[in-house]
Amino acid sequence: MSIIKIADIAHVRFTAPDLAEMANFLEEFGLRSEVGDDGVLYARGAGTAPFLHATSEGPSGFAGLGLRADSVDDLERLAGAEGVAVEDFAAPGGGKVVRLRDPDGRLVEALAGQAPVEPLALEPDAVRNTASSYERKRTAVRLSSGPSTVVRLGHAVLNVSDFRVVEAWYKERFGLITSDEIEAAPGFAIGAFLRCDRGDTPTDHHTLFLLQAPTGPGFNHAAFEVANVDDLMRGHTHLKNAGRKAAWGVGRHILGSQVFDYWKDPWGHELEHWTDGDLFTAADGSGKSTFQELLGVQWGPPHPMMTAQEAG
Repeated sequence: MSIIKIADIAHVRFTAPDLAEMANFLEEFGLRSEVGDDGVLYARGAGTAPFLHATSEGPSGFAGLGLRADSVDDLERLAGAEGVAVEDFAAPGGGKVVRLRDPDGRLVEALAGQAPVEPLALEPDAVRNTASSYERKRTAVRLSSGPSTVVRLGHAVLNVSDFRVVEAWYKERFGLITSDEIEAAPGFAIGAFLRCDRGDTPTDHHTLFLLQAPTGPGFNHAAFEVANVDDLMRGHTHLKNAGRKAAWGVGRHILGSQVFDYWKDPWGHELEHWTDGDLFTAADGSGKSTFQELLGVQWGPPHPMMTAQEAG
């Protein structure tokens, strides 16, 4: 039994030497940002979360992640088990926070009681024709240009020093369930996609992915859900025209099934746009997959690592 069961990922934190440049990138990526009274750049999406991405001034780096608990009572239970305090959360939305460090030293903020913000209006989702269903008649599709509409943060991917140690730490505290375990060879696991345990309520295929990488512990990427496929492609064009650095995409993953598009911020942190991902309940169990399936696509360009291996 875990100490608590989290409801979702809340935010990711970074440090960067130029907050204005980060704000420019985030606007082109589809987030709205402003500097708070504490000097931190907070960026929100179109959903109800007060912020999804936070940047403090300093040398470039990944600074931690936030996980949303159901209640302050959950935080009290977590704090008691860990021997730490429940503190006021001095960031947009307020609420309470328990701050922990995972086995690799990463800051993990467990939150509850944040006040939601009013969601931003989304463009109406266009009716789409398919070869089996012609629902759109006598009406044209006319998309406006601009960045993608980021709605929410979906997951974070962390490179870890010891997969089994870090996996146990997150599962024991936050009640995460394995969706797909990644094996480098039969019986030799190097990572796993972990989803929240919401009982009968469907939840994202993964909220956290842990990977034992040869580069050692560090940040891999964070993934933000956008409105739909057209919105993702509109954002792809916008970022390309702005001269931003593409990392991988557009394509459709095998594990998680989502349509993806990866970009790098000005300091090389990788951020993903995604849409149309899998949803599972607690009863849907777990699977085992290969490293090739992890990096493989149903359509789209191969992962840069696979391309490099083929070239070598």
